[in-house]
Amino acid sequence: MDLKRRKFQGVLNILSFNRHFYVLGLTTLVLIIGSQFIFHWPGSLLWVIIPAFIYGLLIPLLVSAYVYDYSGFYQFDWLDQLKIEDTKDKFNLNINAGFDETSYIIKQVLPHSELQVYDFYNSKQHTEPAIVRARKVSLTYPNTQQISSKSIPLNDHSVDTIFLLSAIHEIRNHDEKVLFLKECHRVCKPTGNVIMVEHLRDLPNFLAFTIGFTHFFSKATWRKAFAEAGFTSFKETKFTPFMSIFNAHT
Repeated sequence: MDLKRRKFQGVLNILSFNRHFYVLGLTTLVLIIGSQFIFHWPGSLLWVIIPAFIYGLLIPLLVSAYVYDYSGFYQFDWLDQLKIEDTKDKFNLNINAGFDETSYIIKQVLPHSELQVYDFYNSKQHTEPAIVRARKVSLTYPNTQQISSKSIPLNDHSVDTIFLLSAIHEIRNHDEKVLFLKECHRVCKPTGNVIMVEHLRDLPNFLAFTIGFTHFFSKATWRKAFAEAGFTSFKETKFTPFMSIFNAHT
């Protein structure tokens, strides 16, 4: 399979999956500008509102282009720093929330290891329009299995590495996140680990996504969830100011 990404694929995905947000934002902006002819808003007020709207619509796309199209994230060179062994006796999982852009890449980067892909998407719980649209264009890795976020159908201590790449934030409830991570902990070998990639609810992501940064969770929230699930270490590596790579060990 050709794994080469299209030019601007990342930002085009963001624009496509969140088009309802941009339609609403542009419509609101047009209405505000048009209302000037009726209500005669002070010019100084418009010079605050209009740039704020443009910032909120444009900057997330520029940051997304940087992170997903120009940072080299999908080349997976960052994985080299984590020193993941690639041998025939290694068994890895890639768990997604219904949108999979990484399984084929992981298999290419770690060709000798066995890879199983799980999808915990639940149409009753995960109802955001963006993820519903994303599922329609997602690649499906061979033998991808649908699972519950509360149960991973594997034996205890059977997995070497679990990849959670921009997926687990779709589990919005903290207790459900902990249950899911407990399952990850259960199936990991004593030497196993979880690699999670997430945007954080922090200042850089607020500046990038404004109110949209509330869709993410803080580092403290993730640290608490992993600790409650039984993981003994939780290390962060920044990949661009807007994205964090976490490596948690059992």
